[in-house]
Amino acid sequence: MFEGTWPGGPAPLGATWDGEGTNFAIYSEGAESVDLSLFDAAGAEHRLPLEEVTAHVWHGYVPRVAPGQLYGYRCDGPFAPGWGARWNPSKLLLDPYAKAIAGELRLDDSIFGYPAGRRDHHLQDHRDSAPHVPRSVVVHDSFPWGDDRPPRTAWADTVIYELHVKGFTMRNQEIDPDLRGTYAGLGHTAVVEHLKRLGVTAVELLPVQHFVNEPNLLKRGLTNYWGYNSIGYFAPHAAYCSSGQTGEQVREFKAMVRAMHAAGIEVILDVVYNHTAEGDEWGPTICFRGIDNGAYYKLDARDGSRYTDYSGCGNALNVRHPHVLQLIMDSLRYWVTEMHVDGFRFDLASALARSFHDVDKLSAFFNLVQQDPVISQVKLIAEPWDLGAGGYQVGEFPPLWTEWNGKYRDTVRDFWRGGEPGVSEMAARLSGSSDIYQDDGRRPYASINFITAHDGFSMHDLVTYERKHNTANGEDNRDGTNDNRSWNCGVEGETDDPEVQRLRRRQQRNLLATLLLSAGVPMLTAGDELDRTQGGNNNPYCQDNETSWLDWGGSTDAGDLLSLTRRLLTLRNAHPVFRRRAFFRGMPVHGSGAKDIGWFGPSGEEMGGRDWSAPGRTLGVFLNGDEISGRGPRGERVVDESFMILLHAAPEQVDFVLPGPPWATGFAVLIDTSADGRFEPAGAPLAPGDTVALPAFSLAVLSAGRDITGTRERRRIPR
Repeated sequence: MFEGTWPGGPAPLGATWDGEGTNFAIYSEGAESVDLSLFDAAGAEHRLPLEEVTAHVWHGYVPRVAPGQLYGYRCDGPFAPGWGARWNPSKLLLDPYAKAIAGELRLDDSIFGYPAGRRDHHLQDHRDSAPHVPRSVVVHDSFPWGDDRPPRTAWADTVIYELHVKGFTMRNQEIDPDLRGTYAGLGHTAVVEHLKRLGVTAVELLPVQHFVNEPNLLKRGLTNYWGYNSIGYFAPHAAYCSSGQTGEQVREFKAMVRAMHAAGIEVILDVVYNHTAEGDEWGPTICFRGIDNGAYYKLDARDGSRYTDYSGCGNALNVRHPHVLQLIMDSLRYWVTEMHVDGFRFDLASALARSFHDVDKLSAFFNLVQQDPVISQVKLIAEPWDLGAGGYQVGEFPPLWTEWNGKYRDTVRDFWRGGEPGVSEMAARLSGSSDIYQDDGRRPYASINFITAHDGFSMHDLVTYERKHNTANGEDNRDGTNDNRSWNCGVEGETDDPEVQRLRRRQQRNLLATLLLSAGVPMLTAGDELDRTQGGNNNPYCQDNETSWLDWGGSTDAGDLLSLTRRLLTLRNAHPVFRRRAFFRGMPVHGSGAKDIGWFGPSGEEMGGRDWSAPGRTLGVFLNGDEISGRGPRGERVVDESFMILLHAAPEQVDFVLPGPPWATGFAVLIDTSADGRFEPAGAPLAPGDTVALPAFSLAVLSAGRDITGTRERRRIPR
């Protein structure tokens, strides 16, 4: 059926169809031979040796091999684990540059390069793994993009919505059952319209680069739901495709991106270049380990049979190696140029900056990204930590990058649960974290603000549980963090107590309002606006079920939360004072006497030096809209309304006195989180000196201006 190979060429790497046949090229410096395995319609394997080698790239051209063809590689060479050599021709290997991958990894002893029953990874296993491992697919990338254009939303105007392709759509009754859990489901009108009405500008997808399940999860009858177990850096995850696995996943992913772009929504990918699905020395041999183990992975300097690990997942990609760097950069460019994605969030990004052992801001990876004409122009988000020594690097990434601000998450959680008294840390986070990002010339939008993410409690659970409840994960509740910084409002878990329920609803509203009105870029986790719960599981990475899937029917409180979220994002999107492009200076605007930002205590007096070190959990922040940082498109001043935000995280009511001129001559309440079911409190305008009664654990947003006429009598916002 298949003819022998012609010489072909060493570039591009991967499988490239030219209309008449396909060129195959794979890098392996230490292999002694490489066979291309082609599978016919009946599943029979046909091996063709690649006899041409150019600069350590093995290549060959096979006539009449077309898109949809399943293939793999078998690489032979030394097997000396102590020296890092693990070639084994009995193991079928994926192409690192495969544009699509078909099939699943099935639990069988043959997927391991050593005799699994003997538990000695220094011995070689000779069983054929082909029946139990996925296969690469030849793909042709033609797609009718039409007039698709990236939205290119400015960073300052961005609102990110983190979601899981499957979990976000599996229970949406407006989507055809055959499309739920797929790229087509995510691109469905019902989903896109929800995102538009919500007011988000970008979706951040949990990993969609092809991943497989870890053998230890398969043994427990579980799967890797989150997908942080990548094995195909060019291939959309096949299980998220509704129409097939022999290249259809590429077309369906592109159609989803096109639908998002048509709605003005950017698509950001969560990518995992710090480790692969092959794990440590006890893991399976399915790709990189069998192609060139010592090139692709960082090996232990004292024992080449073991791996360096900065992620807790068993291995670390060897980012110092030029071919590994090329793989990462080629992958990123492919997703931008061919798949039209708009940016990337790099999982455990500190691992990519480890040129040797320490995190290095001048590493080759950052240099390549900086000068790349494609990648440098899209959104780049770092998760600025890993599990290695010195891996916590919040605020230390280069100026081109934004970062998940872990200090923002921890501070806001601590404040609203009534943690350590004092408001100085909270003020720093509300105003854009200048203490973290300003010194190297970055702007407030370098801070990706978040309170919840896929990893940890949902917002509902953050106010419902103080302890993790992860027994369903099969690890005796040992997995997941114990540092939740949560407060259950007095009762662990769900309760019928109306007072506890009322407080929990208020706390969720407080958290949402804080997140969506802080300076920086807010990231909302899918379902937090719909009161989503995970039942107290703070690490549901292996729960591909209703624990993790979003319930679109929602709880009885979902409607109120959704309404508030929309209102908050409408407010944010309408007013640039919440979307600052430069840090506050704490200086008067045009000599008016009113600074660009003002901080107040309950007395209505501007806070001074001693106030910042005094205990307290009540804070007022005045955002002056008389001039927003920067200029408009024609160089004009950008002017907005002014606002006052009052935050009170204590168990007793406090009376907050509103400040007078030069700050404002009047105020009007816009949002009151203590008001169940309504967020636009009725009542007359308020004047300077009027008192706002803030109930326990509440937040209020007031418009402030010089044309709002209030009364001099004492007033309180209605509860």
